[in-house]
Amino acid sequence: MSEELICITCPMGCHLFIDRPSDGSLAVTGNRCPRGLTYAAEELLAPKRMVSATAAVAGPGSRGGPGSIARLPVRSSAAFPRHEVPELLAAIYSLRVKLPVARGDVLIRDFKGSGVDVIATRTLGQGLRRDQ
Repeated sequence: MSEELICITCPMGCHLFIDRPSDGSLAVTGNRCPRGLTYAAEELLAPKRMVSATAAVAGPGSRGGPGSIARLPVRSSAAFPRHEVPELLAAIYSLRVKLPVARGDVLIRDFKGSGVDVIATRTLGQGLRRDQ
């Protein structure tokens, strides 16, 4: 079975050709650096993705006045296993973030023991006290 990928690890964008011999290994050609081999193996055997989404903001200071709901952009701190992304998104969508929140604040720490955090990518509610 032969597959083709374009490596996205660096700007060279090597065209990788991957063969899977009957012994279960991967034979990668077309890479101009060792990173292409690592990329192909991860993409075919254990793909990961960065996750970007929005979380609900609740409480005083959110857009629209007290008790209203706004959205806060968030992202994963590292690439997360692709097959578990729907579960991570469900956890993000169930959040109700209290203001104020600063860019870089950890909203979900070490999701399912993966070492991946969900962090805020925007500051909201600046000027509000932290205890609100």
